[in-house]
Amino acid sequence: MLEIASACLVLTALLAYLNHRFIGLPITIGVMMAALLMSLALVGLDALGIGHDLRVYEESLLRSIDFSNVLMQGMLSLLLFAGALHVDLAELRAYRWQVGMLAVLGTLLSTLAVGFGAWVALPWVGLDLPLIYCLLFGALISPTDPIAVMGILKTAGAPKNLELVIAGESLFNDGVGVVIFSLLLGMLVSGSSPTAAQGLTLLLREAGGGIVFGLVLGYVTFRLLRSVDNYQVEVLLTLAAVTGGYAVASRLHVSGPLAMVVVGLMIGNGGRALAMSDTTRHYVDLFWELIDEILNAVLFVLMGMEVLLISFSASIFTAAAVAVVVTLLARALTVGLPVAALPGVFKLPKGSGWVLTWGGLRGGISVALALSLPAGPHRDTILALTYCVVVFSILGQGLSIGQVVRRRVTGA
Repeated sequence: MLEIASACLVLTALLAYLNHRFIGLPITIGVMMAALLMSLALVGLDALGIGHDLRVYEESLLRSIDFSNVLMQGMLSLLLFAGALHVDLAELRAYRWQVGMLAVLGTLLSTLAVGFGAWVALPWVGLDLPLIYCLLFGALISPTDPIAVMGILKTAGAPKNLELVIAGESLFNDGVGVVIFSLLLGMLVSGSSPTAAQGLTLLLREAGGGIVFGLVLGYVTFRLLRSVDNYQVEVLLTLAAVTGGYAVASRLHVSGPLAMVVVGLMIGNGGRALAMSDTTRHYVDLFWELIDEILNAVLFVLMGMEVLLISFSASIFTAAAVAVVVTLLARALTVGLPVAALPGVFKLPKGSGWVLTWGGLRGGISVALALSLPAGPHRDTILALTYCVVVFSILGQGLSIGQVVRRRVTGA
């Protein structure tokens, strides 16, 4: 385990250094692109009879890492808390209904739109997937990844209220997406369809239970922070709340991601204002900023390297292009169009629908969910399609979202 962690950190540090010195892209995009190009270069060199041992070492390293488990049970809790820690709750409260509609209703409608769209469109390019797998693809690809979104938004230059809505949606919709995915996966495994009442019960238990648990955990953590004035102890308390709280949420079968978002919002607002001294606030912010940056970089390096373990073919690349179009159209119909058509409801600047559509980035959560599917040819196909959509999202949409903001919103 120590060797694996060391190898990941050393490689991430080297790629981050190269990006900073010579490439100059946002760190998440830069390290992912560098890792992807490095992996593809090893494939090319191996085909020429050079560097076979390096490719074998990288593949063995990746196979020793359970990406789905590492992200969903390890990194995700820390990254979601760190992301929510600096969201202004007072500003978010002003857009709570807009965020709620996009995160819940938008994710559900997008799942259906992507699922049925893929089911209809993919046979045109010779790829037939059962409807349940298409819906699973819709569920795992519909949530925007808060890790990717919040990392790239920092450099996009979007208006504050638009940035707030995008960040808020991304923080909450992954929890909703995981619940929908779990429901569909249960249907696949059991071979039976749950009733509407059963589906609603699962949603309320997972999502509602996660929010309630997050409120309780956030309050307990707040009281503990307020009772001491020692920055070392208080940093440890926040770390314990996140790691321990996520583990307890899993045992309670409630949404850990939503719980961590709620705790992050509570500690980042009431906790920072009422339970911390200036010194503690400085160290807590610095600690979680470093955690966020380091884990983000490691995650995106792993995503770039995962290309070695995915089976591709000419037909898969054609199908992936169709999947990209279907995913973007679904995002436009379920998020972009309502925002553009109902400016009085969403209260966002003109052109925000374009930004929300193009800024709906997918990331590691989608890949992790795809990896959790039962083994089989359909799983391999879904994984390849998901990876292609994620790479296009991060490298294509992520690199150009700033231009979309300037052209459609700020007019620069």
